[in-house]
Amino acid sequence: METDLIKNLDKIHTTELGTLRIKKNLSLDTPDLISWCKNKVQNAESIDRKGKNWYVVVDGCILTINAYSFTIITAHKKK
Repeated sequence: METDLIKNLDKIHTTELGTLRIKKNLSLDTPDLISWCKNKVQNAESIDRKGKNWYVVVDGCILTINAYSFTIITAHKKK
């Protein structure tokens, strides 16, 4: 599954508040959240672009990534 998101994997980043929000929402305790997220994107079950965001479904969670800046906005456990 080759998407613009996969092609620009090296540009994926997040903010300090984004890091806190993602770790809290997914109950993560990983020292390198960006590497964790990049790995999840590479192993995604599905990657869909809806408007300005990419939605990555993997391992029971959904990552929301801005399609223009490649900023990880948030992540939630899949319901």
